[in-house]
Amino acid sequence: QVQLVESGGGSVQAGGSLRLSCAASGRTFYAYKLGWFRHTPGKERDFVAVISRSGGSTLYSDSVKGRFTISRDNGKNTVYLQMNSLKAEDTAVYYCAADGSLDVNPRREPYEYDYWGQGTQVTVAS
Repeated sequence: QVQLVESGGGSVQAGGSLRLSCAASGRTFYAYKLGWFRHTPGKERDFVAVISRSGGSTLYSDSVKGRFTISRDNGKNTVYLQMNSLKAEDTAVYYCAADGSLDVNPRREPYEYDYWGQGTQVTVAS
């Protein structure tokens, strides 16, 4: 069992930056691939980024590539999402999620993830 708690959301002007954190409980944090997703009302929950167990491999959605950076600190049981050059369309509730499958490939579909945080709101004013 893994419990995830996001923090770092807030309101920012377009062009600004935020860093989201997701702290995990449990002693097997290193065993999970970790992803960030986002959700706006009326839309599906969208994939944002994912990082491998070691942190050596990452994958991003096209909409955030080059602006967002996912990283993890296995010693602190925490995954981060650094968001730069924010746009109004990045406004959403952001969720971190843990994928405990043995598949080494990073996965993009919400149903493939086992555990979810409660979400943190990011609002970007244009």
